[in-house]
Amino acid sequence: MLPRFVGRLGVADAVTIANAALGFVAIVVAFVDIDLAARLILLAAIADGLDGILARRYGGTDAGPYLDSLADVASFGVAPAVLAFVVVTDALAIGFDAVTGELLLVTAVCALFVATAVTRLGMYTAYDISGNYTEGVQTTLAATVLGAAILAGRPEPWLVLAITGAFCYLMVSRIRYPDLLVRDAAIMGIVHALAILIPSFAGRTFPYALLTLGIAYMTLSPWLYWRQDPEPAAAEVHGNA
Repeated sequence: MLPRFVGRLGVADAVTIANAALGFVAIVVAFVDIDLAARLILLAAIADGLDGILARRYGGTDAGPYLDSLADVASFGVAPAVLAFVVVTDALAIGFDAVTGELLLVTAVCALFVATAVTRLGMYTAYDISGNYTEGVQTTLAATVLGAAILAGRPEPWLVLAITGAFCYLMVSRIRYPDLLVRDAAIMGIVHALAILIPSFAGRTFPYALLTLGIAYMTLSPWLYWRQDPEPAAAEVHGNA
């Protein structure tokens, strides 16, 4: 007897499920090789965009939006929180032999990141998925900024924790972020891929470029990004949450 998903899920759903698997692998690898874990999270972000393109090209399924949010919980909720936890605890030499105030603080901030990411994904699926903007920073963007920052040179541990804490608010804020046009998403996608493939090239140019583009979109697009171009929005193709 065939599994019940045979004939019900499409190629886009397979990529979405692969996205979730990448998130799990990134969590495991984070305890061994933090840079590789960051690259895997960035690769999951590319898969998150690719599944939407495939859904547009070959058609989506009723399960698609739910699978997308579930996969994003693993790759852009839990995985980046673990990444931040490992970076901070390793840099500060926080051991696990005793419960300390520092360990509790780091754990609380990273747990709150997961909680707000899950909340944001649920709200997105319920309310934002059909518009040309979304409220709150996308979980994909939050994970990308954290991953790119680590690949660019591992900032100070307390800065990593502060950034993680800031995303806890930004992901559930009412700030409206416009969906990128396909043209702009393609540019960012190229830089994104290069940051994964050759992160050390020319003094880590591509991770720095990806980090710069991510921060620029996060801080400027709610006020300075105009959608006068007739191109479709990237979210219509990607479905980024």
